[in-house]
Amino acid sequence: MHSDAQNPPINTAILIDDEQVDQILYKMVIDESGLVQSLMSFRYAQEALDYLQKPDRPEIDVIFLDINMPRMTGFEFLEAATAKLGASFAKIVVVMLTTSMNPDDEERARQFPVVKEYIHKPLQKEHLERVVELLAEHKG
Repeated sequence: MHSDAQNPPINTAILIDDEQVDQILYKMVIDESGLVQSLMSFRYAQEALDYLQKPDRPEIDVIFLDINMPRMTGFEFLEAATAKLGASFAKIVVVMLTTSMNPDDEERARQFPVVKEYIHKPLQKEHLERVVELLAEHKG
C-alpha cells in the first residue's frame, strides 16, 4: 500500500495504555508496519492530556486510546480533551483499544465524533492500515 519509507502516511501517533506489555507489543507492530513516523507513549491519560494542551506540540494524526485505565479512563480522557481542546481535538482520529466485549462500550465510544474506529486488542497492522485510510478520507 504505502512503500515510501521516507514519508510514512501517519506522521505523529500517540499511544495511551497503562499496560507496559501492551505498549511494547504495539510499539513493535507500529515500528514494523513502517506506517508511523513518530510515536509517543503515555501510561496515563492525564499525561497525554497535559501534552496535548502544549501550544508547541506537533499536530497529532492518531491517538490509540485504551478504555480501561486507572486514574482516568479512556472515556474520561475523551470528555476532558473535548472540553479543553474543542474542535482542534476533533480533527484527530482516535482509535479506542479495548479488551471489553461489552457492546455498551462501543456504543459509548461512538458518541464521540472524534472516535473513528473501535478496535479489540491487540493492535495489528491491519488496524494501522485502516487508520491510514481514515486519515486519507479526513484530508480528502
